[in-house]
Amino acid sequence: MQRAVELARHAVHANRGGPFGAVVVLDGMIVGEGANDVLGSNDPTAHAEIVAIRQACARLATFRLQGAELYATSEPCPMCLAAICWARVDRIYFANTKEAAAAIGFDDSLFYAQLALPVERRDLPMQRIASPNAALLFEAWANKLDRTRY
Repeated sequence: MQRAVELARHAVHANRGGPFGAVVVLDGMIVGEGANDVLGSNDPTAHAEIVAIRQACARLATFRLQGAELYATSEPCPMCLAAICWARVDRIYFANTKEAAAAIGFDDSLFYAQLALPVERRDLPMQRIASPNAALLFEAWANKLDRTRY
């Protein structure tokens, strides 16, 4: 956790992003680390957890981080939580709560509320456009004998 705090502190002082840091640990070793770099990279997905996961996966040459733990300075936002789940991280440790993050301007409650709504009731308009070609993509994937399962 201390390394995550150090990374977050540096990001804030360097004006690269908010006070968020994260490390991915596997077998007692840090295999990925990151700090919020949204401002530094102009990338809204450059959250500390995402940066740390990307680094860990690149370093280990895998998209699965089974057996790994993630340490973060704050409870992960919905995007980061989804990435952590997709990476198959075994456990998350976090320091600050999402309520504490909201109190300093990082309020994710709208995202959580929107995700809980049916598509047609969300604030961001979403509409399905049926496409036979898109359906064929799914069929091709389902029938692909050498596919790698996520």
